[in-house]
Amino acid sequence: MDIVEVSKVLSNKIRVNILDWLKDMEANFPPQTNVPDFNNGVCVCHIQDKTGLSQSTVSHYLTMMHKVDLVTATRIGKWTYYKRNEETIGAYINLLKYNL
Repeated sequence: MDIVEVSKVLSNKIRVNILDWLKDMEANFPPQTNVPDFNNGVCVCHIQDKTGLSQSTVSHYLTMMHKVDLVTATRIGKWTYYKRNEETIGAYINLLKYNL
């Protein structure tokens, strides 16, 4: 893990908000219509609606987060679903806690 790259991704309030919202998907997003539950994450369209940003901006943010492994992506049909990668988030926190 590159602590600097992860920190860069987390330097944006909206990206931090997205991670926070994904922590409790059922409380922060409406029920999904294409899948029965949140096991695969949240559809990009719901994340976009919550941020109020353009689809391209939200997709760019999620791509950045995915590149540093903060989120995982699952493609189902034409939709992509995102959820937090708790392992990477925990490792990042530990790096900050014990190595800085």
